[in-house]
Amino acid sequence: MAMPQTNHAMDQSSPVTQDIAVSAHNVSKNYGPVEALKDLTLEFPRGQLTSLLGPSGCGKTTLLKIIAGLLEPTAGEVQVDGKAVTGPGPDRAFVFQDFALLPWASVIRNVAFGLELRGIAKTEREDIAEKYIKDVGLSGFEKSFPHELSGGMRQRVGLARALSVDADVLLMDEPFSAVDEQTRRKFQEDLLALVANENKTFIFVTHSIEEAVYVSDQIAILLPRPSRVSDIIRPTGLREKDSHSIRRDPEYLDIVDEIWDSLRTYVE
Repeated sequence: MAMPQTNHAMDQSSPVTQDIAVSAHNVSKNYGPVEALKDLTLEFPRGQLTSLLGPSGCGKTTLLKIIAGLLEPTAGEVQVDGKAVTGPGPDRAFVFQDFALLPWASVIRNVAFGLELRGIAKTEREDIAEKYIKDVGLSGFEKSFPHELSGGMRQRVGLARALSVDADVLLMDEPFSAVDEQTRRKFQEDLLALVANENKTFIFVTHSIEEAVYVSDQIAILLPRPSRVSDIIRPTGLREKDSHSIRRDPEYLDIVDEIWDSLRTYVE
C-alpha cells in the first residue's frame, strides 16, 4: 500500500504530549470465522475530533460500537479516561446514522430522553434540552414530531440528544450520510463549531475523504479486514483556517489526494 509521506500537508507525529481520552489496545473482533479487527491500537486525544476512514467493511462501525460498549472485543481492551470499557456508560453518547428517534415523542421529549432515563426532573431536563435544541438550530420545533421534520432536522435532533446528556465522548456513525449535500456541508461547519466550543472528544466514522479532512484533528486510516490502523494523519494547518476557506486551501487538496492515492487500491 502506498502510504502518504510526511510533508507540508500533514503532521504525522505521535500525540504523546496530548491528553488521551480514549484508547484502544490490541483490539480484535471476530464474527465467527471472520476477523473484523485484529490487534488494532489507536489513541483519541481529548477535546479533538478523530475520524475513522477506510474502505467499506473495514471495521469502522465495529470499532465505534466496541468503544460505545455495545460490542465486546474478542481480545484487547478499550479504555475511557483510563478505565476499561465493560458496557455502555454515561461518559459516552452515540449519534446514529439512521437518527434512532422515538417516533411517538416530540422533539423536546426525544432530546431529553437520555436525561429522563437518568431520573432528571422534567423541568430541569427540558431546560437542558431547549438549550441544545437552540444550539443545533431547531428553536421553534420543540413540539414537532419526527415525521414532521426533514432528514436533516431529524439528524439535528439526534445530535442535540447526544449533547444534552453531557457525555465526554461523542460517537458519530456516519451521521451526515442520509442528508443532501447542502445540508451535509452545513452540518460539517456546525460540527467544527461544536468541537471548538464543547470541549468534548468526538469519534467520527465516515466514508468520505473530503469530509474527514475537513472536520478532523486526526484521521485514522483503517485497512480492509482484518482491520488495523495503517496510518494516522493530522491536518494541523487546516485547524487554524477559517471554516469557509478550508476546501480551497492547497493543503486540504493535497491531503485529500494523498489519502485517495493510499486507498484507491482497495476500492472495487
